[in-house]
Amino acid sequence: MPKLPGISQKDAVRVLSKIGFRLVRESGHVVMSDGHTRLTIPRHNPINPITMGAIAKDAGLGPSEFRDPL
Repeated sequence: MPKLPGISQKDAVRVLSKIGFRLVRESGHVVMSDGHTRLTIPRHNPINPITMGAIAKDAGLGPSEFRDPL
């Protein structure tokens, strides 16, 4: 999987919200869920590109599908 760009935590939450994930909890990390899948997003700015790629993969998105809503 090609790397995704390092993006901010706020941008990651915004993109995942657009595809149906909802905020469950905020603390040291942001936890989002769509009812079946739970994603944990670190509060780093920027999020490491490899970590962001793994989060996108867990959400069921490819790199190009994740980049489009950015």
